Amino acid sequence: MYPVHVTGSTVVLREFSMQDVDDVLAIIGDDKVTTWLSFDSRNLDQAVAMIEGTLERAQQNPRTEYYLAVTKHDDSRVIGFARIGFAGVKAGKLGYAIAAEQWGHGYATDAARTLTTFAFTQLGLHRVSAAIGPENAASIAMVENLGFTREGVLRDHVYTNGAWRDSVLYSVLEHEWRS
Repeated sequence: MYPVHVTGSTVVLREFSMQDVDDVLAIIGDDKVTTWLSFDSRNLDQAVAMIEGTLERAQQNPRTEYYLAVTKHDDSRVIGFARIGFAGVKAGKLGYAIAAEQWGHGYATDAARTLTTFAFTQLGLHRVSAAIGPENAASIAMVENLGFTREGVLRDHVYTNGAWRDSVLYSVLEHEWRS
């Protein structure tokens, strides 16, 4: 399925393009954002490589992930990203990030809701999980509000910002999902 263009209540999820590099760098190069992610802040060359890799993987058949740009309805500028990576039989791992200056407007919630709905209705997944840093109260509250269930803690799950970090694992099953 390519290209993907999915509209949510407040955001649009679309394929990345090389024209998105500056917007992407503003997100993945910001320590305020990457504090909550599974990787450290990245530079311009790494942002280019990230988009190139995303574009390459989007052409795979079958796809192994849907790594999509998040934009507002009325603006094509990238304000974040949302990703479903396939993990196991009919299962996907959800990830997302929004530019710090856009926090608090519900864009991450809408992106996560829209992509999870897409995963169940268009990709035929049975389970979607999200692994979140235990200190990321906003993200934990968001997935709980969306109906994800806490499963437990993955100890020393990611190495980021110079230290090992646990992740709290959440999931939602297809029959539990209410978009």
